[in-house]
Amino acid sequence: MTHAPSILERLHQGVFDRLYSSSLLYNACWEDPACDRQALRLQGDDEVLVITSAGCNALDYLLCGPRRVTAVDANPRQNALLELKVAAIRGCADEDVFALFGAGRHPRALELYRDRLRSQLTPSAQAFWDRRITWFGGRGGDSFYFHGLSGLVARLMRAYLRSRPGLRPAIERLLACEDLAEQAAIYDREVAPRLWTPFLAWAVSRQTTMSLLGVPPAQTREVAAHHDGDAPAAHSVAGFIRACIERVFRLLPLSTNYFWTCYLRGGYTRENCPEYLRPGNLTALRGGLLDRLEIRTNTVAGLLASDDRPFSRFVLLDHQDWMGAHRPHDLGAEWDLVLERARPKALTIFRSARAEPPWLPTVRLADGTSLGERLRFDHALASQLHQQDRVGTYGGFHVAHV
Repeated sequence: MTHAPSILERLHQGVFDRLYSSSLLYNACWEDPACDRQALRLQGDDEVLVITSAGCNALDYLLCGPRRVTAVDANPRQNALLELKVAAIRGCADEDVFALFGAGRHPRALELYRDRLRSQLTPSAQAFWDRRITWFGGRGGDSFYFHGLSGLVARLMRAYLRSRPGLRPAIERLLACEDLAEQAAIYDREVAPRLWTPFLAWAVSRQTTMSLLGVPPAQTREVAAHHDGDAPAAHSVAGFIRACIERVFRLLPLSTNYFWTCYLRGGYTRENCPEYLRPGNLTALRGGLLDRLEIRTNTVAGLLASDDRPFSRFVLLDHQDWMGAHRPHDLGAEWDLVLERARPKALTIFRSARAEPPWLPTVRLADGTSLGERLRFDHALASQLHQQDRVGTYGGFHVAHV
């Protein structure tokens, strides 16, 4: 049974829809491709469908050498970002690629764009970047990773860290730490007492904040239910976020966690960055792997309905939480198409706000069966990879054989 949204939830959903339809939500992928690689076990004959997001992980999968990676996103601005990354890899030296997408700023960004990048983009991507290439700054400019909606939250968080006495130096000591036990001690002793104020708990619990991070109201509700069903929703969201951050900062080494350190620093370092930014991998991408990438602006269902080629791997991120809550019929239709286009022994991975998504047993397929009946889950592998996940903000990671 679906949840009937309240007036406030409908208002929040309207705000989210407006942001999604007019903005770049994600300037970096917020799913750990190291876990994805272990789950997907990509081979040379694999055909991969992945929701684009910021495109980092589509490029990561290419490094495994599959036959084809199709990146699809209903938000054309996300595809414009991936197009720009592809153009930079093809047309720029390694140092320029890293300045743009590693450091997040380049003193000659506008010049590079005009001379080498713009001509490689589709008209829609050109229209987007013509107005926003300054996001990569220049001399004295701000980092690209402080732009877009997720970048706005990172910028506000940076201001908050600077406003708390002693917190920014404590964060710097945390980032410089090489020993996990010492890292946990610094977090417990110096960071947590200064970081977690009533104001921060209030701020991260707002649906406006979650919408800027690309989390729709239905998924926020699932986050709250997953963490503490008896607490007020706002408190549950804040508690969930604190638990996620404490797990990442205390139990996983930050020296290899480029997801969180990017937003704390405003960019990546050469030692701690996505795989596609490493020199040898840039060479491999230029050497032919990029030719295996397709970028499509569409929904997952729209793409599968218009393209009858089969896929062996589906990377569906977390969009099903919202569809399962508000449009279960459409989610069932999407899965009908996934099953129809799936090659034998196909595999899908997706994330969710909950370890056991409530929509999974209720979504009905065209043949009358439930989605849960048609998928065979590898719970042991998913649980193992969920513990390794360096992002740590999802309630569940799911690996399913079709």
